[in-house]
Amino acid sequence: MKTFEDLNVWKESKSLSLKIYSIKSISYRKDFGFKDQLQRASVSVMSNIAEGFERNGNKEFIKFLYYSKGSVGEVRSLFSLAVDLEYIQAEEYKEFKEICISLSQQIANFIKYLDKTKK
Repeated sequence: MKTFEDLNVWKESKSLSLKIYSIKSISYRKDFGFKDQLQRASVSVMSNIAEGFERNGNKEFIKFLYYSKGSVGEVRSLFSLAVDLEYIQAEEYKEFKEICISLSQQIANFIKYLDKTKK
């Protein structure tokens, strides 16, 4: 991989952010604090992957991947609240939850891979 844009895990995290930015619910859009927190957390996922990639070596990259994985957890937690607040429907929640679980697992697997090849 020559750039972070080549990483599937970064592409998936960007896709999640775009999906979050496209939520149409009026009540969600009116809750500026909640919407901002969810959007910031999702952007943090992809940004930490990019920042870690640009750091010096796998040890630093792994540290930023853990930050990214934590942000995925935050996004998932916020979606749990969003469905309870009726900002999204149960089906949307299920879809977002599955995306977050998959992305978290991809990041975990990438961490394991990089940990084996530390420099």
